[in-house]
Amino acid sequence: MDSKKGRFFIVSTPIGNLQDISLRAIEVLKKVDVVACEDTRITSKILKTYNINKKLISYFEHNKLKRAPELIKLLKSGKSIALVTDAGTPGICDPGYYLIKLVIEEDIPLTVIPGATALIAALIVSGKPPDRFIFEGYLPRKKEARKRRLKELVNEKRTIIFYESPHRLIKSLEDLDIFFPNREICVTKELTKRYEEVIRDNATGLIEFFKKKKPRGEFVIVL
Repeated sequence: MDSKKGRFFIVSTPIGNLQDISLRAIEVLKKVDVVACEDTRITSKILKTYNINKKLISYFEHNKLKRAPELIKLLKSGKSIALVTDAGTPGICDPGYYLIKLVIEEDIPLTVIPGATALIAALIVSGKPPDRFIFEGYLPRKKEARKRRLKELVNEKRTIIFYESPHRLIKSLEDLDIFFPNREICVTKELTKRYEEVIRDNATGLIEFFKKKKPRGEFVIVL
């Protein structure tokens, strides 16, 4: 391994409450040369909270092909980089995975700084069996593809976890009602934030709930 290469840090940040950050994460963010982040505005708030002043480089889904080689070049020149996502642990349903894979392929030293992850927080608060579970990320946007995915999971015995956006939540619940009728589902909203909610019901009940109360924020579905 080339000793002149910089080190790459995968840094977990809060999923909502800014106090949910580790002392080690703060220390690393203070020491690195550059912070690569999805949204510089969101990351700036975190850094400002902890009196950290660092160069920010945007790295998100639509610029990852261009920006990743630039970050690799900086690492090879000896610069240290921290990768953060908008919320939680990088690499889970975000472009972090692409960059992490390149870093490994280039044999650049990397370290993970563990911390908050929405899927684990939702799993634990749901009360569903946590000993065996699968994470399916976001369901497909198109209805037929979404139905095909859910049909594949009908006989799954492990706890299943999905992420979902507010504008697709009701559509996904309607499809869950087809394949998992009467199954109790836990939907968590805005975990750790001011308007955190944990709602438990079957799909029919949840659909009625969210038709009366327009979905806002980010959701995790556990069943």
